[in-house]
Amino acid sequence: MEPFVYDGLPCRVIFGSGTLDQVADEIGRLVAKAALVLSTPEQESAARALATSLGSRAAGVFPGATMHTPVDVTETALKTMKASGADCTVALGGGSTIGLGKAIALRTGAPQLAIPTTYAGSEMTPIIGETEGGKKTTQRTLKVLPRTVIYDVDLTLSLPVALSVTSGMNSIAHAVEALYAENRNPIISMMAEECVRAFARALPNIVADPKNREARSDALYGAWLGGACLGAVGMALHHKLCHVLGGSFNLPHAETHTVVLPHALAYNAPAAVHAAAAIARAMGTGDAALGLHEFAKQLGAPTSLRELGMPQDGIERAADIAMQNPYWNPRPLERGAIRDLIARAWAGDPPTA
Repeated sequence: MEPFVYDGLPCRVIFGSGTLDQVADEIGRLVAKAALVLSTPEQESAARALATSLGSRAAGVFPGATMHTPVDVTETALKTMKASGADCTVALGGGSTIGLGKAIALRTGAPQLAIPTTYAGSEMTPIIGETEGGKKTTQRTLKVLPRTVIYDVDLTLSLPVALSVTSGMNSIAHAVEALYAENRNPIISMMAEECVRAFARALPNIVADPKNREARSDALYGAWLGGACLGAVGMALHHKLCHVLGGSFNLPHAETHTVVLPHALAYNAPAAVHAAAAIARAMGTGDAALGLHEFAKQLGAPTSLRELGMPQDGIERAADIAMQNPYWNPRPLERGAIRDLIARAWAGDPPTA
């Protein structure tokens, strides 16, 4: 066994069905009086229903969360929080809403409780990405780690199939990069492979039957694993590219991860043979990168950046930005190869090394 370092993150996790009923008690465990409930506009009704159920434990609702955590939205939410008298936040939703909770925690130190309704995994990480002036910047700090995460399988039963698939692929991406991370360790590697295996089993069943409770439970379990992997070890080329593409071209987060993942893995696979083998084993395929590409196609997910709205003339710009601010990657970054990777992802071509 090679030497390794494993840092356990201080986060309380509650997993099951009907666990939404425990939110009020968990706010009390945070030694907080009342929460500002956060959501996107699309989930406002669910946020208001939650706030009503919390009674005096809810100070108000802010339904303005949006993808990529724009700084101006955070500033508006902070004003609402101050006016409401809330001393903590409850984020009900996916990565956009949980990201807003993190942004508030970063600026105020207020404790936060996360209730994920997608498979993004942000709730398990001390990572925040914020967008301002068309650029997305990311930082890692325990200040933004939710104190408590409540997973309620019931909340995912109505998650649209298309979003279930891309959200699940996003979570798989966390596991993939954890397997070849610079600071990987055997504990996280086991969790990462199990994450891929859980989604490989769950997503086809969700496509076939969106109300399949066992499949939904498997997927939420996979999301927890993928998020824990993302929170415990560093990421590499794939996540860098997705932040560049999402922040620069305002592309949807989960869909961008879905498209880019097979191509980023193909680029890194020659330098991460053991990681590629673990992914292929978990998916039951001979080629990890091509298997992920075909898996996305079979699930009806997008496979090109073009269909997400990225302009073709943005390929060169994206390659330039991706080469800025050096970061660790198992395979050295080559501008021409990165440009070709993005071009294949834009066109929806099969991944190649």
